[in-house]
Amino acid sequence: MKTKKIDKIIIVVGPTASGKSDLAVKIAKKLDGEIISADSRQIYREMDIGTGKITAREMKGVPHYLLSVASPKTEFNAAKFKKLAVRKIEEIINRKKTPIIVGGTGFWIDTLVYGFPLPNIKADKKLRSELEKEDLKKLFKKLARIDPERAKTIDYKNKRRLIRALEIAVKSGEPGSRFNTKNYYTRSEMNIGGKK
Repeated sequence: MKTKKIDKIIIVVGPTASGKSDLAVKIAKKLDGEIISADSRQIYREMDIGTGKITAREMKGVPHYLLSVASPKTEFNAAKFKKLAVRKIEEIINRKKTPIIVGGTGFWIDTLVYGFPLPNIKADKKLRSELEKEDLKKLFKKLARIDPERAKTIDYKNKRRLIRALEIAVKSGEPGSRFNTKNYYTRSEMNIGGKK
């Protein structure tokens, strides 16, 4: 099922503690908007301390979505976020309101906005456990060998991302960089949701 192109979505991004949530509320008040969080930590319940999660008082009556919706015991990723966010965006637009995405997590926003194809590769606990024993340098060297393009763009100090990139390449049998290239979509082709 194809989703319609969306005329107007406002995206508020910036570094941690830069006032994104406050700005989004002000914009929402002015433009009759509703807010969707694109933060990979704030999505979890029971993780209010240290995540900068907006309080009910700070929301000032503006509806907020995708806050505290997942259990910390479950895995939540960009693909799951995109599915929920697309649904919320469509609901907000159907109410003739303006969707405002606030992040948070740049990859999640890029996935939503640019429609990056996401690999359907489930977590492999055994492989992750083996990779977890390796240091950052070894993980990066492995990635550079099997997926040099991804190695050029990855945060080589982020062990979790290195392990996931290796997991995708190993399990799919092809470089994970093919899933994450911005060349697949241009701004003019932006279509929230794409094919479902």
